[in-house]
Amino acid sequence: MTQNPASMIDPFGRMVEYLRVSVTDRCDFRCVYCMAEDMTFLPKKELLTLEELERLCTVFVQKGVRKLRLTGGEPLVRRGVMQLIENLGKLLDGGGLDELTLTTNGSQLAKYADQLVGAGVKRINVSIDTLDEDKFAKITRWGRLPQVMTGLEAAKKAGLQVKINAVALKEVNEHEIETMLKWAHGEGFDFTLIETMPLGEIDEDRTDQYLPLSTVRERLEANYSLADIPYKTGGPARYVKVKETGGRLGFITPMTHNFCESCNRVRLTCTGTLYMCLGQDDAADLRGPLRESEGNELVAQAIDEAILRKPKGHDFIIGRNSAPSVSRHMSTTGG
Repeated sequence: MTQNPASMIDPFGRMVEYLRVSVTDRCDFRCVYCMAEDMTFLPKKELLTLEELERLCTVFVQKGVRKLRLTGGEPLVRRGVMQLIENLGKLLDGGGLDELTLTTNGSQLAKYADQLVGAGVKRINVSIDTLDEDKFAKITRWGRLPQVMTGLEAAKKAGLQVKINAVALKEVNEHEIETMLKWAHGEGFDFTLIETMPLGEIDEDRTDQYLPLSTVRERLEANYSLADIPYKTGGPARYVKVKETGGRLGFITPMTHNFCESCNRVRLTCTGTLYMCLGQDDAADLRGPLRESEGNELVAQAIDEAILRKPKGHDFIIGRNSAPSVSRHMSTTGG
């Protein structure tokens, strides 16, 4: 593939080709590892309009981004978001974009699955941490598992490829992981486990939640044959093939085995703030240059300057009574 002369290359030679966009910080769940229950969300006047988000995404694609993932909060709760998704989907047909994907809690999939497919979305990530209804309600506080399961059925029927994401939580779902693995693979879904990350103040001590995935893998290998495979989706997961189920299992390990050396991602928030690293506070304001000119030269220049500040890696630490590595919540940065 011929390199785009405007390609974004960071100081460590990594080409930035993947943009994750938080279209809203709002969510209809309040997951215990992600948010405090009494969250204060951004005033609507601080948010970029959907048209502004589309414009920024288009500039990034022109500069070499090949994959766009829309996140939140919960992206499908933002009013009018399907118009944004449909417009971005037009970049898939010769517009420079290879893939448009979505991370969702599944609550709105029954309503939007067919429209997502119509817009060009082929693959989605759905966050589910337990198959126990009572436990699901406790983890998400506001969520209900049957609603999500109905959404998953709609996604399958619409033809969406589904990957289930689960945050591994000590003494919460750690003894359910094998059950979830068999369920996901039985449904034809990929299954990815994620270590909890020290992002934002929550109501609990993350030391009580943290479960190293090295421990989880060791436990699974007592009953399953796990073979490392080179499969990649553009994100940080390392995948294995599970011989007994025939399915793929991913591990996202920001704590025990970070993935920074191959990081090709940056994150754009719904306010127009660009984070070059999930685990660092350095950020660039794109809303200002976006609104200061009808053309995109100022925005492109701001993006270039930001990419040159992309750090080598994050500094995540989880310890008893330790402050979060960064103060912002995952829902602000984009899941």
